[in-house]
Amino acid sequence: MKEVWWKEAVVYQIYPRSFNDSNDDGIGDLNGVTEKLNYLDELGITIIWICPMYKSPNVDNGYDVSDYQAIMEEMGTMEDFDRLLDEVHKRGMRLIIDLVLNHTSDQHPWFLESRSSKENPKRDWYVWSDQQTNWESIFGGPAWTFDPKTDQYYLHIFTKNQVDLNWENKEMRAAVYEMIRWWLAKGVDGFRVDAINHLKKAYSDMPNPKKLPYVPAWEKFTDVEGLQDMLAELRDEAFSGYDIVTIGEANSVKSQNMEQWISEHGGKFNMIFQREAIEAASNSLDAGLDVEDLKEVLNRWQEAAHGIAWNSLYIENHDRPRTVSIWGNDRDYWFESATALACMYFFMQGTPFIYQGQEIGMTNAPFDDIEMYDDIETKNMYRYNRKEGVSPEEIMKVIKKISRDHARTPMQWNNQEFAGFSKVKPWLGVNPNYKWLNVEAQKDDPKSIWSYYKKMIHLRQNWKVLVYGTTNLTDSGCPDVYAYVREDQYTKMLIASNLSEHPCTWNTPYDAELLLTNYEERVKGVLQPYEACVYFLKKTIY
Repeated sequence: MKEVWWKEAVVYQIYPRSFNDSNDDGIGDLNGVTEKLNYLDELGITIIWICPMYKSPNVDNGYDVSDYQAIMEEMGTMEDFDRLLDEVHKRGMRLIIDLVLNHTSDQHPWFLESRSSKENPKRDWYVWSDQQTNWESIFGGPAWTFDPKTDQYYLHIFTKNQVDLNWENKEMRAAVYEMIRWWLAKGVDGFRVDAINHLKKAYSDMPNPKKLPYVPAWEKFTDVEGLQDMLAELRDEAFSGYDIVTIGEANSVKSQNMEQWISEHGGKFNMIFQREAIEAASNSLDAGLDVEDLKEVLNRWQEAAHGIAWNSLYIENHDRPRTVSIWGNDRDYWFESATALACMYFFMQGTPFIYQGQEIGMTNAPFDDIEMYDDIETKNMYRYNRKEGVSPEEIMKVIKKISRDHARTPMQWNNQEFAGFSKVKPWLGVNPNYKWLNVEAQKDDPKSIWSYYKKMIHLRQNWKVLVYGTTNLTDSGCPDVYAYVREDQYTKMLIASNLSEHPCTWNTPYDAELLLTNYEERVKGVLQPYEACVYFLKKTIY
């Protein structure tokens, strides 16, 4: 396995709108990120990933880009970005940014030209048609919008303000590659590439036996044949020749076809974010975590990637609710379940990602009213379900569990008003538990979730086996215990996490040294509820 810096890194994802407000307008910004770099450095972070900060009307919080080479006004200026990049590099860290390549905002100059007339040179940079297919967009409603000026429909697989680029057009692709190289010339260290499995489309109707007005159409714009050729060109024209890391968001990829995406010989990206494990482990709204299914999928990815490719390791991001609230128990075992889930994923082979607030165990927000939410996906879900006659109570039950806004509430820095995020009312409500759940309360407490994350990072950075060693599941005898061994020619480690409220009979391996645990008082022969341990195995005994 080739040893490179991004495999040994720990990544911290920042949703800048919610991270830190430096100018007290209620919205997080780039200077706010710069102010907190020492905090991230102290935690042990080596790569910072920032969600979109490009110029945008903010229909989907920056994922609708109106200028790839300008900064959103409320985030600051390009000078602020340059200063942030410089300060990151001064601390020996690296900075990666989001690339949104499937679509632009309908306010992007390219689209304004494209929709101006059928004869415009950029007309074919987007997808126009006299007829619409029966596809439903990912956020609900039709995937096509009629434009009366030119008497045609345009395609948008997200919102109608996020217009799909036509990746069949060579001139458009060349302009995108030029933009990417512009950012690389600035010195950014890589990219997380948004919705990258949707670039290629297959333009035909979906079967519609129920005569629905719009039909879910994933197969028509996900992993369509010919996509890999597009991604290979993207790699060769924009990414190759630079010492960077690239992570593609490709929710549909399964372990059996990951090689074409991320193999070290011919892969298009260094890593991908896949959702197979997330979906397998969350089978229903009320069921909690299915540990057996999670084990099966994650172990399959570990085995498939070893020696061939590299995994991204994550349990939270800006598109998911808070893991301690949906997979753990944020009431009775908040500390224990947050740290057990962390230990479970963090030491597998791959690069671990931490989402802002995860390191202090931030939870879902108790927002009861749809007016308390901002996310367009959440609001569309509410609107379309109400049209179909679903009661507000039923819809809110789902939203309170799974809305993306749970990950987007302001970062909880201290117990002052607005959680120290801002001195004025933020763009999105603060979770009221900030009064006790915050960075300041945890940072100097050796028994806090924050300190546990810092210890995990320190362990991984000091034991090479936890980066490059093999990963093999081991049977604890308890279905809710996730236990695996990391091993190389010199060292053997055992990681065991009880991911339930039920104790498990557990015989600590003979001659094992405990390196990390989330319980002060341990019970011999038992893994307590949500107990997690990392052992150094002194001999080959397990």
